[in-house]
Amino acid sequence: MTADILNEAEITTRVRSVIRRHARLPIDVDELADDADLFQAGMTSHASVSVMLALEEEFDLEFPDSMLTRRMFESIASITSAVGTVTEAGA
Repeated sequence: MTADILNEAEITTRVRSVIRRHARLPIDVDELADDADLFQAGMTSHASVSVMLALEEEFDLEFPDSMLTRRMFESIASITSAVGTVTEAGA
């Protein structure tokens, strides 16, 4: 299944999986709301780079430099939105 045919719920599920494996959060990602601040939950800037690289691999995409901001990685919802934006642009 390619990213460009995924719906928002499928993207969110896969984003949560990447966060679970790469964000090194001290709590279970399933306990977080989609709009919860991942940095307040314990994700470091270094871990956010790992998450970004894993997302690019998971969804076979490359985030443009303009999107690589702390705000983009602030929550599951913002990451899901960014993945959706990039996959739509590439579709």
